[in-house]
Amino acid sequence: MEKITINARETQSLGREIGAKLKGGEVLALQGDLGAGKTTFIQGLAKGLGIKKTIVSPTFIIVRRYPVSGRRHLYHVDLYRLEEEIGKELENLGLTDEWGRKENIVVIEWADKARNEIPKSAIWIEFEYVDEHKRKIKTDII
Repeated sequence: MEKITINARETQSLGREIGAKLKGGEVLALQGDLGAGKTTFIQGLAKGLGIKKTIVSPTFIIVRRYPVSGRRHLYHVDLYRLEEEIGKELENLGLTDEWGRKENIVVIEWADKARNEIPKSAIWIEFEYVDEHKRKIKTDII
């Protein structure tokens, strides 16, 4: 499916709607250019999971972990700065041990850089910058 959002609030709202549907164990693989709305979407997704903390991009630290109600966690991953041996980096970060576990939700920005390493069961979400305000978001989860 495809959805056009006309501002950051709508992009966050879509994220919130999807976040509320997640049960745990999901890996969401996000792809799209800089400014396409990936982090904005994740901010909404976190709200849909009940996370009150401010969500910021983990571009420089690669992974941020947020507690979700109960014993669940949201892992927010940003692969933008990784260039070589990404599979090995994912393993070194412990992510390959975390994705697929029922208590975790893993959301990966720039996932196309690790397409071969990400689980086949991942839900892919493609973000496209249409103009200053509009974003086109494509996925099978909407």
